[in-house]
Amino acid sequence: MIEPHRPHPEPQTDRLRYLDAATRRIARGMNLDETLYELCRAAVPAFADTAFVHLYAPLPVGDETGIAPAVLRLHTVDHAAPRAPGAQGLGPPPADEDTIRAPEVVRPAPGGLLAKLLREGRPVFGHTPGIAPAAAELLGTPDVPLPVPSGHPLIIAPLHGRSHALGSVVLVRDPGRPDFTGDDLLVASQLATHTALGLEKAMLYEREASIADTLQRTMLPPSLPEPPGVQLASRYLPSSRTAQVGGDWYDAIPLPGNRVALVIGDVMGHSMTSAAIMGQLRTSVQTLAGLDLPPDEVLHHLDEQAGRLGSEHTATCLYAMYDPVLHRLLVSNAGHLPPVLLRPDGTAEVLQVPPGAPIGVGSGGYETVETHAPPGAALLLYTDGLVESRDSDVLTGVERLCARLRAAASGPAPLSLEGLCDEALGTLGTGDRDDDIALLAARFEGILPETVAYWYMAPRPQTAGQARRLTRRTLRQWGLDALIETTELMVSEVVANAVRFASRPITLRLLSTDVLRCEVGDDSPVVPRMRHARLSDEGGRGLFLVDQLAQRWGATRVSTGKVVWFEQPLPDPPEDRGP
Repeated sequence: MIEPHRPHPEPQTDRLRYLDAATRRIARGMNLDETLYELCRAAVPAFADTAFVHLYAPLPVGDETGIAPAVLRLHTVDHAAPRAPGAQGLGPPPADEDTIRAPEVVRPAPGGLLAKLLREGRPVFGHTPGIAPAAAELLGTPDVPLPVPSGHPLIIAPLHGRSHALGSVVLVRDPGRPDFTGDDLLVASQLATHTALGLEKAMLYEREASIADTLQRTMLPPSLPEPPGVQLASRYLPSSRTAQVGGDWYDAIPLPGNRVALVIGDVMGHSMTSAAIMGQLRTSVQTLAGLDLPPDEVLHHLDEQAGRLGSEHTATCLYAMYDPVLHRLLVSNAGHLPPVLLRPDGTAEVLQVPPGAPIGVGSGGYETVETHAPPGAALLLYTDGLVESRDSDVLTGVERLCARLRAAASGPAPLSLEGLCDEALGTLGTGDRDDDIALLAARFEGILPETVAYWYMAPRPQTAGQARRLTRRTLRQWGLDALIETTELMVSEVVANAVRFASRPITLRLLSTDVLRCEVGDDSPVVPRMRHARLSDEGGRGLFLVDQLAQRWGATRVSTGKVVWFEQPLPDPPEDRGP
């Protein structure tokens, strides 16, 4: 931190010129490290030979009031070695017997001289008798009568913001230089004032960035579901040129029948408003997905909802629905980039989905495209920040993405889903990103046909008995004899309830994946609710039994009526006891 001696500006004109250059340099700092680094560069060696900066830990933020923090921590910067802005300093040079050293931590007493000096915010000479004890605290020599050896003049300049004391800077000159003067106190005051304002700006910027990042993260799903028949992975990278907030989002929503909806979208702009609109659209998509609508209908209603929000922002959105039983993929697009399908043989192709108008435009015209999704295939949904840059357009970026995925899939080892996301992000290269990036990847495994049983049954009084017999026969074929009794009872209750309201055939489906799942569908939109029957009631106990016997259960409205489902854990396989 000690530099070779250079003559500091003496005339008034040179002093003003120096202050103008120094305050401009300090104002360039965008974060705490940069601001302190520019202060030290401006002060040493033009004004002083050594600068020690102590800041409160933690730093006060905003309009908070109360007892000031009791700890001052030293921030050091190595002036001898060049470094990138914002990088941590390497510390002061090796100390000798004539070098002034400052402690890493100072604990000023709340009513002591040092705390009073910091609160007042006026720079003072450190060798002044009344100020010497405070200087001794900052320099770690409280037991020495003089804070510094003879010939080491110094100035203590408190860093005082708009409403808080933030710390202090101690400026020291070597014996070979003239002592500080009264005009130098004014210079030190200006340096400290601009530094304090820069620190407050940096703290507010970091606080806003933290709030924006928290808002963005809470708008995105904290974790992805694990539906049977599909693996999911995701990535989100904030823009490196904004306050880490944007409108990119993704979601994966389980649907009735073991299906899953894959959604990705991008609200135009980078602001808190964009993130808030993104959150509203994501909530609307989740609500619409629960109605089991086709993808084009979901986008149509989402476009209407965006119009009711009254916002001028537009958004793109892609909605895909995967059925692991039928190995079918339905996709609809609202002005978003088309997804990339990586087939099991390693070929990557861009799905041709008609691009409708973006959400919020109000023109509609969305179409649903159906494609086969074979087991082992992977689907990649992404936002334009992945493929668009200053150096290339979107089409070139998409071609580059497909080529990279083909090359990765042709390797000797199979490409995992996490590896697929990493390979996709590898197309970015180095440098700053102008836009945030969202990725959602899905690998389709499907559900084996022999683990699914499906029937249509007429809504008659005998249907419940028929459902019991079909359930018993199927579970025996699957080797799930331990679940026959409870499953028969629950199927009978749910089917009997469906018979009461259905006017068309009832559907019964059994699936054996990681759990045993039973689904009963009918054309009535009336969703059953569990209630506690009285002793005199003849009914009303069916759902209570289901709630007690099933691991999970629920009822979902769909476009054709409703589906009541329940799940049971599979029994543990018998232990191999040997011959």
